[in-house]
Amino acid sequence: MTDRTPVRVGVFGLLGSGNLGNDGSLEAVLGHLRAEHPKAAVDALCGGPEAVAARYRIPATRLHWYRGEYRTASRAGAVAGKGLGKLVDAFRTAAWVRRHDVVIVPGMGVLEATLPLRPWGFPYALFLLCASGRLFGTRVALVGVGAAPIGNRPTRTLVRWSARLATYRSYRDTLSRDAMQAMGVDTTRDEVYPDLAFALPTPPAGAPSERPGPVCVGVMDFHGGNDDRARAEEIHRRYLEGTTRFVRALVEEGRPVRLLTGDACDAPVVAAILDAVGSPLVTAAEAASLADLMKETAAADTVVATRYHNLVCALKVGTPTLALSYAAKSDALMDRMGLGEFRHPARDVDADRLLEQFRELERRSAELRKTLTEKNLIAARQLEEQFTALTAALFPAAGTGHAHALRETP
Repeated sequence: MTDRTPVRVGVFGLLGSGNLGNDGSLEAVLGHLRAEHPKAAVDALCGGPEAVAARYRIPATRLHWYRGEYRTASRAGAVAGKGLGKLVDAFRTAAWVRRHDVVIVPGMGVLEATLPLRPWGFPYALFLLCASGRLFGTRVALVGVGAAPIGNRPTRTLVRWSARLATYRSYRDTLSRDAMQAMGVDTTRDEVYPDLAFALPTPPAGAPSERPGPVCVGVMDFHGGNDDRARAEEIHRRYLEGTTRFVRALVEEGRPVRLLTGDACDAPVVAAILDAVGSPLVTAAEAASLADLMKETAAADTVVATRYHNLVCALKVGTPTLALSYAAKSDALMDRMGLGEFRHPARDVDADRLLEQFRELERRSAELRKTLTEKNLIAARQLEEQFTALTAALFPAAGTGHAHALRETP
């Protein structure tokens, strides 16, 4: 690679597949690349190539050869297609990685299984990426990713080796780094930074009002985690019933409620709540990006949300927020932003208790907005450090001499 040859950068992940948080992480990384490395040639290997190409104006390739990868395979033909796809993907991924100098996995919970996950799905795809990077000398960076303890042994093995084979790792919270250390990964030179979405532009806050304003309620197609498959429907039913009761109680107090989602799969939950409450005070947002979610949460008095990046958006714009927490990452985020006491378990939503917490949140609104302003300033500085470290690790010629950041793990 000469000075005249653009650096070839690939971005990798379940991007363009309907998850706004994943796409927000990509947007933050692309913003950095375009600002600091404008000559880099960027393309993607991702879940939704058409959406990524159209939205972000970069070439994109489908992550999996078999188009039915994420559909349940019940027929012999589908099972055979998936099996053949695993073999084909090994060669496709290797060929794609070989064409790049650098591959970035932007944020996302790629090292966790807090939601239902099969080892031969994304964990296998990530392992192929990192192994190919090591084989061909392509620098692979897991940037601001999430991790969590994994009970399933095959999934844990694939995740552990993916992390070990990566050139660079950073995490979105300390719990993630601790989880990887517990899985046998040397994390002594890995750093922790705020979620990449905190690097996105912040929309202006809504105008203050003397009257109680709208409440954003972020909902999720929640069925528990990877270890909850046997009781997934029971968990979902309790979550939906508790959340619906909470929304109905707000409506009875005359509060307008705006329902938010973070993934296309959340739409049935929105429909169920709208149907059950049946009030014009309850409306659904049609957010297509984290920027849209931030605008919604900035216009609200208060936010109660489940999905991790719904929380990120609300906290980033400085709106007092209560987390319906489904994983340790949500707890860690709320602690980082100074709102750790405002959490409620998504697996056991108690509408009465949730209302009590909500009223306390609103009572302390002015104090909490000040706290969030201070925490957001800290997050912005830390993400500047993240991108400086990333440049030093992946673009040594453009770096600032931090040679230690370019790490080769055994």
